[in-house]
Amino acid sequence: MAAPVASEEQKFSLQEVLDTFKLCLSDSKDVYLEHYVAGWRGLVKFLNSLGSVFGFISKDAVNKIKVLVSHLEGENGSQYVTIQSMVQYELEQGLVDLTKRGSHPESGCRTLLRLHRALRWLELFLERLRTSSEDSKTSVMCAEAYNESLAQHHPWVIRKAAGMAFCVLPGRPAFFEVMNVGSPEQVVAMLGEALPLISEVYQTTEDLYAQHNLLDLP
Repeated sequence: MAAPVASEEQKFSLQEVLDTFKLCLSDSKDVYLEHYVAGWRGLVKFLNSLGSVFGFISKDAVNKIKVLVSHLEGENGSQYVTIQSMVQYELEQGLVDLTKRGSHPESGCRTLLRLHRALRWLELFLERLRTSSEDSKTSVMCAEAYNESLAQHHPWVIRKAAGMAFCVLPGRPAFFEVMNVGSPEQVVAMLGEALPLISEVYQTTEDLYAQHNLLDLP
């Protein structure tokens, strides 16, 4: 039986992710939460387009996106326009569990931190894809990116499962195909445009969280 073809709505588009991350940063380098969430929706489509291999990450990302959307659309949504305003608001109101998981497991700060860590993994992996040769092993690239980022925040069981999942990844051409851009050269060019934007959003968030000692929220 043939695999179902992804609808246009479910189809990943690297161009859409690029456009979304372009909108993420204000002139003063604040990160708009609405566009950050939209960018992640696109990245989830990328993960899902590669089958169940990345299910353990994409399912968690979808749950985190829902939490952030509930904050954005809630009665205090005006406090969640940017990541900067969210951090300030939640810290001032005592809405963040700083030392142990307590009464605020779905705080915006904690929820976004999990997506932030996963964004670093994707950034590192996509950069390896961009600079690799056609016959480079995606399993090795993905594992290296994972070990440099998400792995340090995952328990052994998840690390083991991730390692096994990466072993069955398709080759580089398959990754380029799901990006729906065109030729390999066009994909490489667009990744070259998109990754600095993703990196800047990541680094801006990293610096903000470091400034407020939020990088190790339980």
